[in-house]
Amino acid sequence: MCGIVGVLSHNQAAPILVDSLKRLEYRGYDSAGIATIHEDRLDRRRAIGKLVNLSDLLVLDPLPGKSGIGHTRWATHGMPSVDNAHPHRAGRVAVVHNGIIENFQGLRAFLADKGIGYETDTDTETIALLAQYYLDQGNSPRDAAQQTIARLEGAYALCFLFDGEDDLLIAARKGSPLAIGHGEGENFVGSDAIALAPMTNKITYLEEGDWAIVTRNSVEIRDANGHQANRDVTTIAINTASVDKAGYKHFMAKEIAEQPTVLQGALSHYINAGADTVTLPDPGIDFTKIDRITMVACGTAYYACMVAKYWFEQVARMPVEIDVASEFRYREPPVTQGTVALFVSQSGETADTLAALRYMSGKADKIISVVNVETSSIARESDLALPILAGTEIGVASTKAFTCQLTTLALLAIEAARARGHLSAQDVAAKLASLRALPGLINQALQVEGSIVQIARRLSEATDILFLGRGAMYPLAHEGALKLKEISYIHAEAYASGELKHGPIALVDENVPIIVMAPRDNLFDKTVSNMQEVMARRGKVLLITDNEGAKGAGMGVWETILMPEVDPFLAPILYAIPAQLLAYHTAIAKGTDVDQPRNLAKSVTVE
Repeated sequence: MCGIVGVLSHNQAAPILVDSLKRLEYRGYDSAGIATIHEDRLDRRRAIGKLVNLSDLLVLDPLPGKSGIGHTRWATHGMPSVDNAHPHRAGRVAVVHNGIIENFQGLRAFLADKGIGYETDTDTETIALLAQYYLDQGNSPRDAAQQTIARLEGAYALCFLFDGEDDLLIAARKGSPLAIGHGEGENFVGSDAIALAPMTNKITYLEEGDWAIVTRNSVEIRDANGHQANRDVTTIAINTASVDKAGYKHFMAKEIAEQPTVLQGALSHYINAGADTVTLPDPGIDFTKIDRITMVACGTAYYACMVAKYWFEQVARMPVEIDVASEFRYREPPVTQGTVALFVSQSGETADTLAALRYMSGKADKIISVVNVETSSIARESDLALPILAGTEIGVASTKAFTCQLTTLALLAIEAARARGHLSAQDVAAKLASLRALPGLINQALQVEGSIVQIARRLSEATDILFLGRGAMYPLAHEGALKLKEISYIHAEAYASGELKHGPIALVDENVPIIVMAPRDNLFDKTVSNMQEVMARRGKVLLITDNEGAKGAGMGVWETILMPEVDPFLAPILYAIPAQLLAYHTAIAKGTDVDQPRNLAKSVTVE
């Protein structure tokens, strides 16, 4: 995801900004830029690709000034280009932004009514245009920024720089992390502590809804209601700044909150907006020559494959086998002609998965990997490596990597269905439109966190919990149970709803919560019948559904968590959010180590 830096320094800003942006490279980016104030004049430099391109540009065309902002961009709205690169400028305003402005189309319409047009494909340009509009109405930079921020909907971390204002930065945060760095007669803004570590070890993390007026000698922070807010100054250890929680209590909480942004980045990477098609990296794949897919993974990635099996078989009409990597090669499965092997791994270094890949090398017609680390062993040894673009994930319990894996696999299934003639161009466009709406729906889903906190406290008292689901929600039940086990240490199991009566119903009593994941789809009525069987035995049903599902569930449900309505095809991605939040807050209630649960590691590199 994007990286942000702001500098009010004693020294030249450009070298500081570039160095700080280098420390944010782990987030992934496709372009970079900086803007500075020199002799009361705002100017900027931007370049596509790696930071070395920006550095070379600055050698040829220096950018003096001791005040400035910088940005590494991970494209969400608009393809990578110099025009779409940050900082964005409109008149006297330059701005850098991490996040998604969901109402930018409405804001564009408002500005168009005022005769104000736009030059880029980005949502961020709208922020700069709106701020300049308020400046033109006679507002001060501070008031113009405040009025602009008040109109934004979505997730954002922002830093404004104004022409003629050598001693002013205005920063704001909602959803995306942002920090203030405190120096002696100089102050800084950054996406996280790692960006600010060379300049200062004193950090203030902005809280949700905060905005700050920063000068060289002062930092004034206002909360979402405009009231002055006192935020703690934290002294960080410089050598640990590379793994920073950015104001969240845990990395897992931060990574759950990042999902709308990283999913938007993944979608932008793979969807050709102009043609409404899925674009895969070279050498690509001819799905018409594939007879079947064998999917192999471990843990959470395995459940992503389970979901993808439903997608490929139902939408692309392709037979799919799935297997856990730790067992796959020991079965010595025969490989028939026309088989593609697909491997999913967050780190790309998972030992069992890598061993399975090597078993299939030379046997399968083609090897595809879905990975988060593009330079990993699994990616390098694949014929086609598909990056999920989740950014660095520190928490052991995978969250944003899981939803990005699902998103990438969904796009692959859609492309397979198109290529094999099972989805028309119109059908593909409809599926992609639903996917584009997903980051906004996840933002809505995150708003249920308050109610989940209360439910999780009661779940934390249980010793056994069952998860149920039908269709593609069955793998999600497994993922929910795994998350709960990983970080709360509560025994949890998942079953297909229809299998309950074939044995597991013997476990049901008033002490066993049953978590049912059931959007109102064509299987919902059958799931309700299974719920009734549970409730008849005094089981406590926690139903995760939408408004229509809640109405159709009948009486007797213990608790309900409401999700926004979503295309059933994409429900597994959306419903991962409440599963993650339930596990997280149950672990908090139990007092366990959320980010580093016992006996687990982030990347399993031994068998």
